[in-house]
Amino acid sequence: MRDTLLIALFAFLGAVAAGLLGAGVLWLLRRRSLTASLAVVAAVAVGAMFAGTLAVAQAMFLSSHDLTVVTTVVAMAAVVSLVTALLLGRWVVGRSRALTLAARSFGDDGGFTAPVGPATAELAALSRELAATSAKLTESRERERLLETSRRELVAWISHDLRTPLAGLRAMAEALEDGVAADPDRYLRQIRTEVERLNGMVSDLFELSRIHAGALALVPSRISLYDLVGDALAGADPLAREHGVKLVGDRVEPVPVDVDGKEMSRVLGNLLVNAIRRTPADGTVAVTAERAPDGVVLSVSDGCGGIPEEDLPRVFDTGWRGTHARTPPAGAGLGLAIVRGIVEAHEGRATVRNIPGGCCFEVTLPVG
Repeated sequence: MRDTLLIALFAFLGAVAAGLLGAGVLWLLRRRSLTASLAVVAAVAVGAMFAGTLAVAQAMFLSSHDLTVVTTVVAMAAVVSLVTALLLGRWVVGRSRALTLAARSFGDDGGFTAPVGPATAELAALSRELAATSAKLTESRERERLLETSRRELVAWISHDLRTPLAGLRAMAEALEDGVAADPDRYLRQIRTEVERLNGMVSDLFELSRIHAGALALVPSRISLYDLVGDALAGADPLAREHGVKLVGDRVEPVPVDVDGKEMSRVLGNLLVNAIRRTPADGTVAVTAERAPDGVVLSVSDGCGGIPEEDLPRVFDTGWRGTHARTPPAGAGLGLAIVRGIVEAHEGRATVRNIPGGCCFEVTLPVG
C-alpha cells in the first residue's frame, strides 16, 4: 500500500510539473492559432504521463527494461496525439475562417450564408446566431430604406402642399393691396380658408413629429366608448351633411377604456373625416365598438369602393393618400399616420381591410 501511494505521489508531481509548463506555454500562445493550442494540450497530456513515469523510475520503482517499454509507448502515443491535435486544429481553423468569410457579407447587403459542411456544435450555434442577426439586419435596413423614402416623399409633398396655397395667398394679398380685387370680401374669405387649412397642416406635422420623437405625452382616464363615439359623430356631422353622407353609430357598446380622451377623439375624428371624404353622396359611414377576445375593437366602415390589395400595407404610411393628386380634399396624407401613432402609443393597433363596397378601419385597444 505504501509503494502504491509513493508511485501515485511521484506520478502526480511529474504530471503537475508538465501541466504547469503547458499552462505557461498556452499563456504565451494565447493570441496564436487554435491549432497551436490544441497541439500544446496534446503535448501536456502525453508529457504529464511521461514526466510521471520518469519520476517513478528515478525513485527506482521501475527497471530499465520496463522504463524503455513505457517510454516507447508514451512516445508513440505522443506522435499520434500530436498528429490528431494538428489535424483537428487545422479543421477547426478552416471552419472558423470559412465562417469569417461568410460573415463579411454583412457589410455588403446584410445577407449571410453559412459555410457548407459539418461543423462543431459551437460553430454551428454561431452560424445560426449569425443567420438570425443577418435576418434582423436585413429587416432593419429595409425598414430604414422605407422610412427614408417616406421622409423624402413627405418633404416633397409637404413642400408642394405649402407652396401652392402660399402662392395663392400672396396673389390675393397683392390684389387687395393694389386695390384691383373685384370682390374683396370673397378674397378675404378665401384667405381665411387657406390659412385655416395651412394651420391644420402645421398642426398635423407637429403632432406627427411628437409621435415619431416619442414625445407624445398621454393623460389616460377612464372613458366610455359610447360617449367617445357620440362626441366624434357630433363633431363630424356637419361635414357629413355637406357631403350628403349618412353617419350611423347604433352598434356602440358602453365599454370603458383607459385612454387619453383628447388624442382618441383625434383618432376618431381623422377616421371619420377620411371615411366621409371617400364615401360618395348618399353613402353611409358606420361606427361600431364592441368587446373582442384581445381587447375593444372600434371600427369605422365607409363606402369608398375598397382599396387595392397592393396598397393596403401602405394606408397608414406618412404621406400616403391613395391618389397622386396634391389638391384638396386629398389633404396632406398625415391623418392616418397620426391615427396609427396615437393608437400604438396606447399599446393598441390600427388595421384596415376591404369589405363589400368599401373598407373598414379597425382600432383595437386594451380593455379598461
